[in-house]
Amino acid sequence: MAFTLSGVRFPAVARTPGIAPRSDRRSGVDLSLLTKEPFPRKIFTGSSYDTASVVVAATGKVLIADGQSDGLSSSADSSGDGDPEVASGDLQVLEEGTTLSIGEEDNIKSGQTGTSVKFLDEGSLKESVDQSVSSQANVGVEEVDRPRIVPPPGNGQKIYEIDPSLKDHRTHLDYRYSHYRKMRALIDQSEGGLDAFSRGYENFGFIRSGDGITYREWAPGAKSAALIGDFNNWNPNADVMTRNEFGVWEIFLPNNADGSPPIPHGSRVKIRMDTPSGIKDSIPAWIKFSVQAPGEIPYNGIYYDPPEEEKYVFEHPQPKAPKSLRIYESHVGMSSPEPKINTYANFRDDVLPRIKRLGYNAVQIMAIQEHSYYASFGYHVTNFFAPSSRFGTPDDLKSLIDRAHELGLLVLMDIVHSHASNNVLDGLNQFDGTDTHYFHSGSRGYHWMWDSRLFNYGSWEVLRYLLSNARWWLEEYKFDGFRFDGVTSMMYTHHGLQVAFTGNYNEYFGFATDVDAVVYLMLVNDLIQGLYPEAVTIGEDVSGMPAFCIPVQDGGIGFNYRLHMAIADKWIEILKLKDEDWKMGDIIHTLTNRRWLEKCVAYAESHDQALVGDKTIAFWLMDKDMYDFMALDRPSTPRIDRGIALHKMIRLITMGLGGEGYLNFMGNEFGHPEWIDFPRCEQRLPNGSVIPGNNNSYDKCRRRFDLGDADYLRYRGMQEFDQAMQHLEGTYNFMTAEHQYISRKDEGDKMVVFERGDLVFVFNFHWSNSYFDYKIGCSKPGKYKVVLDSDDKLFGGFNRIDHTVEYFTAEGMHDNRPRSFLVYAPSRTAVVYALSED
Repeated sequence: MAFTLSGVRFPAVARTPGIAPRSDRRSGVDLSLLTKEPFPRKIFTGSSYDTASVVVAATGKVLIADGQSDGLSSSADSSGDGDPEVASGDLQVLEEGTTLSIGEEDNIKSGQTGTSVKFLDEGSLKESVDQSVSSQANVGVEEVDRPRIVPPPGNGQKIYEIDPSLKDHRTHLDYRYSHYRKMRALIDQSEGGLDAFSRGYENFGFIRSGDGITYREWAPGAKSAALIGDFNNWNPNADVMTRNEFGVWEIFLPNNADGSPPIPHGSRVKIRMDTPSGIKDSIPAWIKFSVQAPGEIPYNGIYYDPPEEEKYVFEHPQPKAPKSLRIYESHVGMSSPEPKINTYANFRDDVLPRIKRLGYNAVQIMAIQEHSYYASFGYHVTNFFAPSSRFGTPDDLKSLIDRAHELGLLVLMDIVHSHASNNVLDGLNQFDGTDTHYFHSGSRGYHWMWDSRLFNYGSWEVLRYLLSNARWWLEEYKFDGFRFDGVTSMMYTHHGLQVAFTGNYNEYFGFATDVDAVVYLMLVNDLIQGLYPEAVTIGEDVSGMPAFCIPVQDGGIGFNYRLHMAIADKWIEILKLKDEDWKMGDIIHTLTNRRWLEKCVAYAESHDQALVGDKTIAFWLMDKDMYDFMALDRPSTPRIDRGIALHKMIRLITMGLGGEGYLNFMGNEFGHPEWIDFPRCEQRLPNGSVIPGNNNSYDKCRRRFDLGDADYLRYRGMQEFDQAMQHLEGTYNFMTAEHQYISRKDEGDKMVVFERGDLVFVFNFHWSNSYFDYKIGCSKPGKYKVVLDSDDKLFGGFNRIDHTVEYFTAEGMHDNRPRSFLVYAPSRTAVVYALSED
């Protein structure tokens, strides 16, 4: 099957046969102290959207139809008490009763509300979750129905046991948790629970039934609306929509006389509205696919509904989340060695097997949500429910994910809920002609550094939209979790801009905290971990927000992992220094500076450091020598030798001490040269200044995997080392080992020695000194062997370590360890030792 749209041909997905821009990153946060039926509102019936504006029994609030957002939200200081106002675009909540206080018994219990949410006791909940996990695999045509269980709210008090320092901010935190509980209660009462509320895609946008197609859109600012497209020759008078009291526009299109759908698959569609800003044609907010035709500037929404026999059917079960995450961060479009935009199909066939071979167990994919501006790296999203059409069709993406699952790889999506593109033609900005539709009004709704719009997380319909969006990608595409972008920007009204977080708790719990946004993050983690218990959520937070990775029931925000962003900043800071000025203690402190019971994903560098204007670690180390001295058939230089050695050591010590997960951006495993520069033309700004372009070149918007594979280049050694490092972690699972002990950080010798699990890591950062018979402390007795050696010739080293040597422990305290053994520690070398089993 193939279909054509304005000269663009979309081929059917070909299945492969089975085989076996950002907020301020700088942070000096010190976390060392913590390393120790009452509401008769219906959802939808038939093709009508029925609502009622009556008293909410449990909270004593009145819902008033057709209210506009007043811009209020719960950005509260630590002294705030009382009920937050729920400000939304389709309802206003007026105070009339009492609050749901922290610790009180839930008034809403299973069977009393008539909702689909089940509040279970701990035993029943565990049994249900176990059943859900066991049926997680979605194999073949039939998908096993999984229990839809969202855990009930807890009392939010355990965080004070985990971190007693939080007691000083109890008023703020209890207020926050009270607001969360009230939002859960409102959702339970008025929408039937998070399960039903998060299925907005079943009621908004295009809904196909046996009789025809229903289209609904929330656009309270519009005065009139009509559905237009190829199917009705773009006639705005042909299919006029009707509006209800909540600002939801609707139209039902019956099937054609021959039973065919009224809108053919692949048709272009838009909604035309008469708005306060004039007549406006918009891509439907819930569109599942959108395309920019060649030679055209705006995108068009596409009605994407292929015949059943042509839809991709998932064949492979979703893998269970591994104990430790080894993430390969990637971008489909730039994943080809050729200067072009790559496809989902090519990524599936060429890149996924590479990721598996390298030893990673998860792939994190950027730029999935449709974005009109390619150079935004996917962060200026225009169509939140649509996979980017640059790389192929929705079915192509499903095929990619299914292939990853066949290989045993988790697929994580880099999801953007922190902001949206300010594009008025293609995106949500001024969708209904108003400034406040999905976003805050005025300066609060605009991110001056990112030039993008900021969501109003206190709006009811914004919550529905974003929660449904997260669920859509998990449900429809079988993603295994998310990396939530820009979480720092969400949690604070200053968005982390021009703010140096020091770790003082007053920075986290005050007027600058956007409680509505934090509560949204709690709700989305509730949703994901309740309905998809194997899913993984990672938050990009540079601030060090306490309780970020503590379960929501205990009072936390609920992420599984925090990105350990300070590490990459520290490496760039260190790389600007002379070797003799590297401080071992400073390195160790940054790597281990994380909160107790909160897991982190560590990385030495990500896509941020690879962008034009910045430098990768390899480029910091080797600079222009990379252009002329990476071939093995010509002499190296001291800069190249130093760079290759330190590149390996930096990555290993980051994985060894930095967290419970590890991330690498594609190509950096072999020291990819140069930077990423998206194709762009010259821009002339209103003030007359000119931003130079690159003649729309793709030359530096690709990944030269051929360099890492070439056995005649020194890049190959760095790639081989990274592969060995990943497989070592896969064998020993040292990142999640409970035992970790740093026995030596010697500033004179430039030595670092630590134990992680059953392994002993030895790093010599000295630029010239090698040490014979260097005594290394350890905890377990026996015979040790070398299991990884950065100086191995295979890895581009000098082969100074004899791997046949056996190392026997001697009793006696050394570096506060009960035993020790002697090693040879060559300069600029990292060696990992393990107990020999023979």
